[in-house]
Amino acid sequence: MDYSPSRMIPLAGEALDEKLREFLAEDVGGGDVTSEWTVPVEARARGRLIARSACVVSGLPVARRTFELLDSRFSWEGEAAAGSAVEPETTLASLSGRARPILTAERVALNLLQRMCGIATATRRYVEAVAGTDCRVLDTRKTAPGLRAFDRMAVADGGGCNHRDGLFDMVLVKDNHRRLAGGVAAAVSAARRKAPLGMKIEVEVESEEDLYQALEARVEMILIDNQSPETVARWSRIARESAAPPFLEASGNMTLGRVREYALAGADAVSVGALTHSVMAADIALELEPDE
Repeated sequence: MDYSPSRMIPLAGEALDEKLREFLAEDVGGGDVTSEWTVPVEARARGRLIARSACVVSGLPVARRTFELLDSRFSWEGEAAAGSAVEPETTLASLSGRARPILTAERVALNLLQRMCGIATATRRYVEAVAGTDCRVLDTRKTAPGLRAFDRMAVADGGGCNHRDGLFDMVLVKDNHRRLAGGVAAAVSAARRKAPLGMKIEVEVESEEDLYQALEARVEMILIDNQSPETVARWSRIARESAAPPFLEASGNMTLGRVREYALAGADAVSVGALTHSVMAADIALELEPDE
């Protein structure tokens, strides 16, 4: 079966600006009193964004735009490429502009940049763990509300693939849907009556009976959840021998130490919630000095 997880369309233009203005408003409120009361209005600053920890780069255009929204004549150069791996003390970008706006935007820009680099770095580790197999690393909907687009851009920069964007662009029949609908066959039949042409249907299976029902329904994708690599291998063989072999996704507490076993067991993809739900932010600093 031909299935390619799609990359979420990156936020850009007014959609990105709207998000960033929201984040800035949350932080600034009635004003950045420290910067306004201590830094002269005419003061200018120059500085560098520095990776203090090794990381995979993601989010620099987002950080840049955060600063630009507060200073239209802000200057930025030497941006490290998205997806590149950098060592500690690497300069990610150099910047200059009016001091007050830079200080005001600093925390929002760094929060997003550190999170995105952290996600990209974690994703790269999982991608490297399954290297040499045909298995892909997928993200999940376990993202921080309001940050999904940023989180998923970071997964893609790390070499992973984006799964469904949300609840609206693909049918995924999980355990609760299955029980409430009256079983796999009933759920798939009901979804097919409503789904537009080309929309994929995936079914989560937790037993061999579920698996056979999903194969009989000829769904495009099957999610094998919370099973051992041995079970995934056995069910993969069953699925490959069916009349319409589906795309097989494995999930459930995936760790770096276990993920390759699932890739070798026959999964076309592994989905890893930890990429976004428990990210460790990269250590990135902004060092500033007066720009006379």
